[in-house]
Amino acid sequence: MLEDFLAGDLTDVEEAVRKAAAAEIVPRFRQLAADEIVEKNGPHDLVTVADRRAEEHLTASLTALLPGSVVVGEEAVHADAGVLAALGGDAPVWIVDPVDGTRQFVHGEPGFATLVCLAHRGELLASWTYAPALDLMAVARRGAGAVLNGEPLKTGAPAPGKVLEVAISHYDFTDDEQKRVLGALATEGVAPRPCGSAGLEYLNVARGSIDGLAFSWENAWDHAAGLLLVAEAGGVSGTVAGEPFRIAGGNALPFAAARDEATLRHILGLLASAG
Repeated sequence: MLEDFLAGDLTDVEEAVRKAAAAEIVPRFRQLAADEIVEKNGPHDLVTVADRRAEEHLTASLTALLPGSVVVGEEAVHADAGVLAALGGDAPVWIVDPVDGTRQFVHGEPGFATLVCLAHRGELLASWTYAPALDLMAVARRGAGAVLNGEPLKTGAPAPGKVLEVAISHYDFTDDEQKRVLGALATEGVAPRPCGSAGLEYLNVARGSIDGLAFSWENAWDHAAGLLLVAEAGGVSGTVAGEPFRIAGGNALPFAAARDEATLRHILGLLASAG
């Protein structure tokens, strides 16, 4: 069943992502009432009615497209951490972040996205990164490349001697030790800055508009879609221990993604030196 599904053109998945955003996210953009915004784990960790409704919409539509599949969504995991076990199970799993960049969404800024990735037994198979307010849809398929609004994506490599632009975990979501390690990137030849939507930062790497990323957390819904997008655009990723990032967790942190191998090695080397 999974092989047959992947052999198709997967346009039904893209349409499902677009429909969920059109029904549950876009109508609430810049229209949220105060009682539709809730803090989860602190003042910077927000959830809205749009997050919850969009995840419910996607859960229904995606599992209907691929019978026997399951969903690991950010909001479902917040309600029941046991949902994460599906990442290591035998069923195909849809990894969903309904509104990546909720803080931007709440503030009326366009830099948010819906992230969907199809995985099986830890292998990332296809992903969709949709920014409705920016009219961007990036799609990646394992072994088949990546496109943005239908045009091929290529990371390329930074020009020799270029100051490397690297998005890092936002200071509001890091503890003192994480700040110290990530601070190793504030050195000659590297220009770190706090990230916005993780999914859109991965897209920035995939299109070559920034050179790399360094993150200190491993939530699958933040990273799965983007990691495949970067890989299929020609980029690379890895953990500070020099290992591939495991979507089911248990990674040595921080980890990084970059446009090319040399940039990744440089970023990880700096981070490891501070560990």
